[in-house]
Amino acid sequence: MTNSRLYQMSFAKIYPLYVQKIERKGQDIADLNKIIEWLTGYDATTIQSKIDQDVDLENFFEAAMIHPNAQLITGVICGVRVENIEDPLMQKIRYLDKLVDELAKGKAMTKILRS
Repeated sequence: MTNSRLYQMSFAKIYPLYVQKIERKGQDIADLNKIIEWLTGYDATTIQSKIDQDVDLENFFEAAMIHPNAQLITGVICGVRVENIEDPLMQKIRYLDKLVDELAKGKAMTKILRS
């Protein structure tokens, strides 16, 4: 899949996949939303609005106010170290993927949110 195809994917289609993943691992949707809010600066109403508007990932992250501590997110996702991703949009997408993975694995919220 090319980056442009990924960028055009709807957040409304990806969000339920995140929900399935964390529920399968016994985690709470409220924690998923807290992670998204922390990373993007969106509140719950804005996130739901983005889902309802069927916003693509490019526009979802373009309007986001990425948390200053997001740069502390490190590790491998999809075989690539997130801290080494040069494309800023791809890095933001992978940041969210990495946080969701950490939640699914049961990592403490204080560590996930880089507190």
